[in-house]
Amino acid sequence: MSLDTLYTAETPEGIGLALRPAGVVARFYAYLVDLLIRLAVYVALSMALGALGAMGSGLLLITYFLLEWLYPVLFELLPGHATPGKRVLGLMVVMDSGLPVTPAGSLVRNLLRAVDFLPAAYALGFVTMLCRADFKRLGDLAAGTLVVYTQRQAPSLQLRERLPEVPPLAPRRPLSTPEQAAIMAWASRSQRLTASRTEELAELAEAILPANRRQSEATTALMGVAQWLLGRR
Repeated sequence: MSLDTLYTAETPEGIGLALRPAGVVARFYAYLVDLLIRLAVYVALSMALGALGAMGSGLLLITYFLLEWLYPVLFELLPGHATPGKRVLGLMVVMDSGLPVTPAGSLVRNLLRAVDFLPAAYALGFVTMLCRADFKRLGDLAAGTLVVYTQRQAPSLQLRERLPEVPPLAPRRPLSTPEQAAIMAWASRSQRLTASRTEELAELAEAILPANRRQSEATTALMGVAQWLLGRR
């Protein structure tokens, strides 16, 4: 049974994002996948370093530390913002604002796993997640982070108003789920904003607008990206 709900975040530009927090079951299975991966790496290195004696034992201790504490941080800061286990389950880590997780946020949420583990088997973290609608454990509360479903499993965004008919344009680079949601929320609200305000917000997305676009307004280009996201290609 799936235990999830919708979480609404608002960007500094006032654009609302609808995110779907991951429930206890999905996160548990993601943890098991990551645990098996770390265990397989550790066993393989144990066999390879076993012949080195004391030096090999020291290297294994360093490996254990890196796998336990830096493994999740590394993958959460890479594109996709998820460990292999989370990727398998279609999850990712974001900030409360819906923006990609920051290095500080990832470090805090993972270092505090030691507290969530208390008294054993992540009991405290499990209870905390069950008591909250957004399924945050203590590490997420301290870091201001959230584990959500990626677009593959998230509900589709329903546009309240018809978008202006402009040619679709592919973005300059692949867009994360929060970025796609922000663009579609902007497009949906554009009819209720002044032209100057719409252009001002569109200019914030200059980094993802097509590099080969002509000297058109940012509003027109970003609306083209919105059309492209809707599959009108």
